Amino acid sequence: MPSSHTSDLVTQGIRVHAAAQFLPGESKPTESSFVYGYRITLTNEGERPAQLISRHWVILDGEGRRRDVKGPGVVGQQPRLEPGQSYTYSSFSPLATTWGTMEGSYTFRAEDGATFEVAVGRFMLVPTAPPLDLAVSGT
Repeated sequence: MPSSHTSDLVTQGIRVHAAAQFLPGESKPTESSFVYGYRITLTNEGERPAQLISRHWVILDGEGRRRDVKGPGVVGQQPRLEPGQSYTYSSFSPLATTWGTMEGSYTFRAEDGATFEVAVGRFMLVPTAPPLDLAVSGT
């Protein structure tokens, strides 16, 4: 079983740091329900403001079953990041197996209206990951 529960990747000036942890209190192993919380920090390391428009997650469980999650914004918001600014949010993902992976992308829009994709590197959803402060939502 893989063990890296974080990723850190910069695409077009936007850094995405992702980390996950197992949530035993939300999970029901006898029903093949394993819930993972994750925290994402987006930092604009570029020179232009940009707004997050949408997300696309690719979630694989330990048996290779794929689930795609697409939608506008994150946790109901479409944050705008000025150069040097960060935005952190927490969410969760259920799995049918004890471990899996997440990766994906965000679509951002620059001030001139051009859109660009920002990659989220693969990170593992594993029960051995250290605890996170998941109380963060949109700072």
